[in-house]
Amino acid sequence: MENAALRPEIAKSWRRAELSGLRPDAAVDRLTVADIDRRSRLVLAAEPVLDQATRELADTEFSLILADRDAWIVDRRFGEHQLESTLDRLGVVPGRRFTEENTGTNSIATVFELRQGLAVHGHEHFIDSFKAFACYGHPITHPVTRRLEGVLDITCPADHASPLLGPFLRRAVADIEQRLLEGSRAAEQRMLAAYQAAALNRLRPVLVLGDDVVLANAAATDLLDAADHAVLRGLAMDAPFGVRQARSVRLSSGRVADVSFERITGASGVLFELEPPTVQAIPRRADPRPVQRDFTTYREQRTHVLISGEPGTGRSTVARELAGESALAVLDAVDAQHWAPTLDQLVASHTGLLVIENIALLPADAAARVGAAMDRGWFAFTGPPPSELTGPAADLASRCIARRELAPLRSRRDELPALVAAMLADLGSTLRFVPRTLEVLAAQPWPGNLRELKALLRHVATGRACGDVLPRDLPEAYQGSPRARHLTPIEQLEHDAIAAALRDCGGNKAHAAKLLGISRSTLHRRVRSLGLS
Repeated sequence: MENAALRPEIAKSWRRAELSGLRPDAAVDRLTVADIDRRSRLVLAAEPVLDQATRELADTEFSLILADRDAWIVDRRFGEHQLESTLDRLGVVPGRRFTEENTGTNSIATVFELRQGLAVHGHEHFIDSFKAFACYGHPITHPVTRRLEGVLDITCPADHASPLLGPFLRRAVADIEQRLLEGSRAAEQRMLAAYQAAALNRLRPVLVLGDDVVLANAAATDLLDAADHAVLRGLAMDAPFGVRQARSVRLSSGRVADVSFERITGASGVLFELEPPTVQAIPRRADPRPVQRDFTTYREQRTHVLISGEPGTGRSTVARELAGESALAVLDAVDAQHWAPTLDQLVASHTGLLVIENIALLPADAAARVGAAMDRGWFAFTGPPPSELTGPAADLASRCIARRELAPLRSRRDELPALVAAMLADLGSTLRFVPRTLEVLAAQPWPGNLRELKALLRHVATGRACGDVLPRDLPEAYQGSPRARHLTPIEQLEHDAIAAALRDCGGNKAHAAKLLGISRSTLHRRVRSLGLS
């Protein structure tokens, strides 16, 4: 069916799905299934309401599907169990995230996008496998905070669709919202009880961070500031439920603290207990800077250095640090045809560091000239990790005894407050990013790494001179809070291989899929699942 034949809100949803690279033949059952909180505030409030609704739907081909505030399915109910196996086969299961980017137009993903009730009839589904069904979804909004808490959906075979689905579901949503209101006080009491039990030892810093609640004893107040709260929230973002975890964290003061944390059952809060740091505090500065690397020996011995990492991780900055006070000449492999013929003359006349950027793109003849000149000059190369280099570029990298591999920003989320402060100081800005804004930034995938972060901060600083920066002050694309998760070792290898292929192919997904030996639809699916951009 042509988009023009669709209702305007459905046609726009199809367009958003298409722009994300989704295809109608995409298989939802291949998407990642994540750990979910089966005792969250939303699930506890919805449970008796869903129980009653399920009794009313007994022996019918209707199902109820509950998704949380991030569009992850957290519960399902069925009028008859035959529909359960059908939804299992289609991939509509707890732990899957239903956004338009990975499941197209439906009454979970599109309601989540529009924040309003919507019916989606069979042919209006973007994914072909969903076209046999009709569904109606409605947002669940907290009566006090007015925040989106989730989406409730009712689904049935397309020929069973009824205009009564809307009123039935809206009544259920109203009941859930009323229970959320009643449960808010109980959730706050659970957080308070957990805090009081942990804070019996007054010398140990104890902190509870909820959606709208912060509880801290005097020891935690003295130790932590607002930026540290954002770091701690980032730690708990991917924490499994009911499991206490421990990490060492560098605080904004420069001190390192051991932190144990656990989500509080039946509440939105996380309990943090810290061991008082024994490391001497590093004096705070108005313009914190990353620690400078000690390259003195490399300069004295004119050691060749490979500086690797994803684009935007600061490879060029590290090359400048390596040069120090020495003369610096930077050559880009993309322009090798211009400088390669005169490389010998440049090496003979240049006494400092020669940096060749993006060596993965260096043509074979230019690489041979560079290799021949390495005995007569001091070189540094920038590019992807050595494991991703092949041919002449790999040969040049193998001749570098010293190596510096830079981590991507998504692996440095706990450093984000300090990085933001340092970059704002470089920009001459006095803006203050409040903890909630830092949390939103920490949840972004950052495909452009430090370069992307710097561009974002420059954009925000250009729009205002001073004051607090709230999430709504960020560009629209950064205002969401995508659920971040840690990849398994195998997923990380897959992530890095796909990222390298996309870089080598200039972002062309068709060429990258061919290079990887997979179909384009498979590549699109893995790109979305692994959080690549």
